[in-house]
Amino acid sequence: MANIITNIFTIPELRKRILFTIGMLIIFRLGAHVPVPGINAAELAQITKSSAGGLLGLVNMFSGGALLKFSLFGLGIMPYISASIIMQLLQVVIPHFERLAKEGEQGRKKIQQYTRFATIGIAALQAYGYTFILKNLATKAADPAMVYPVDSSLFIVGFVLSVTVGTVFLMWVGEQITERGIGNGISMLIFAGIIARLPQSIIQTISLVNSGVINPVALIILLAILMLVVGFVVIEQTGARKIPVQYAKRVVGRKIYGSQSTHIPFKINPSGVIPIIFASTVIMFPAQIAKFFQSSEIMAWIARALDPQVSWIYYVFYTLLVVFFAYFYTAITFNPNEIADNLKKHGGFIPGIRPGPNTATFLGKVLNRITLPGSIFLASIALFPSLVLLIPIFRSMPPSLVYLMGGTSLLIIVAVDLDVMKQIESHLLMRHYDGFMKKGKLRSGRSR
Repeated sequence: MANIITNIFTIPELRKRILFTIGMLIIFRLGAHVPVPGINAAELAQITKSSAGGLLGLVNMFSGGALLKFSLFGLGIMPYISASIIMQLLQVVIPHFERLAKEGEQGRKKIQQYTRFATIGIAALQAYGYTFILKNLATKAADPAMVYPVDSSLFIVGFVLSVTVGTVFLMWVGEQITERGIGNGISMLIFAGIIARLPQSIIQTISLVNSGVINPVALIILLAILMLVVGFVVIEQTGARKIPVQYAKRVVGRKIYGSQSTHIPFKINPSGVIPIIFASTVIMFPAQIAKFFQSSEIMAWIARALDPQVSWIYYVFYTLLVVFFAYFYTAITFNPNEIADNLKKHGGFIPGIRPGPNTATFLGKVLNRITLPGSIFLASIALFPSLVLLIPIFRSMPPSLVYLMGGTSLLIIVAVDLDVMKQIESHLLMRHYDGFMKKGKLRSGRSR
């Protein structure tokens, strides 16, 4: 491992990319601690200690705790992710965006421009809604005027502008990391936000162990279980069903190209963490609304039904939502008919399957079969922290630590880490250095 790290910093281009990424992430973390002008950070810190649940807690996790600090980067990169998802849906629904997606680089640039404009609009709307959260929190303060100014019109305008500009700046940082750094910039920002909360959770856990609140044996058992879960997540993220493809002999000009054998990799989890994010948003929104109307019996029942610590309905409904969104997103991103047509145009076929509609039907069946277990696994990993906290021996564990080392955050951490390792691996192997893997299919020329 020491040799690998030395090799990484020996390559000038790779060294510049890694240092640039680290510098951008440092800027991101510094900005997460800069409060919006007019915000009393000290007063808010005392109020928001017990306000990190539900959808608010989910967004706060992705922003690295910046949301409940009401900082310039309070919304994080979530408006950009929402805009990107909307643009992907529009490419399926609206023919104009579908044509842009097929126009190559120029079409991609136009879609990216539309995504940026949509990000500004979504960020402004969310920032305005953000002010209502601040106003509700102000009622818990001894002096509400210290948190939410009485003359609020000018404050709201400045607040919305500040938070929107912060989101746009993060969008630019993410694009710069993708272009000049290492890894996907947007994913790296979310990754940094999640990891930033880990030291605080570890310190809290150690203090609880020292005070006798947490049983050390229970903590060791929990860490062992989490290690097993990480291993299963890595296997799930890298697992794929390989569909064999055979290309017949082709004549191109005066050259004859012989037959080739290859495969189409269908990942077990082609949709990533998108189904979990969608399902969490859908299930938390009615739960949050119901809490404001506790006087209504129907709303009170909805609030109890969607509480994971009270009702089993939450787990069933959440699992069904994850499975639904996994199939929905897979259907949007993978088109079996298009894949079958491309194979037919290039002279490729699946052994034992006729080209054309039969190939499309076969690919559709394979996608449906691998999406179901993949989506159920996603739902089980997402529900893992809530289920762990229901076990009596683990109830004293800090929820912040359990949720950071399991569920959505764990999937994001593993996915981003694997992606960064693959990119570093490709840089090392391209320059004939040993990579992270000394055995298996990925080996450098020197190791051979």
